[in-house]
Amino acid sequence: MVRGGVRVGRRTLVVHALPKQSPPSRAGFVVSKAVGNAVTRNRVKRRLRHLVAGVLPTSPMPVDVVVRALPDAASGPLADDFASAWHAALTRLKVAA
Repeated sequence: MVRGGVRVGRRTLVVHALPKQSPPSRAGFVVSKAVGNAVTRNRVKRRLRHLVAGVLPTSPMPVDVVVRALPDAASGPLADDFASAWHAALTRLKVAA
């Protein structure tokens, strides 16, 4: 998936997106130990799931998405970075299609 789709990076995360032929859209999350201890990693995953759940159903095309949290995700502007990266990824997918 990483080779065929688009990748958009921000300070706190990286969004990988790949267009699909048919619904449903899917999302995956990668939060390594570099982000923090288990409590911190789980909090970041919950926040990311909430952000993705808000935008995935309204996506103009079915996509597979992987969101990779970077070490700054625990303390940085996760929502702003995700919104920016999501918009950029969808824009790049539309241009490539």
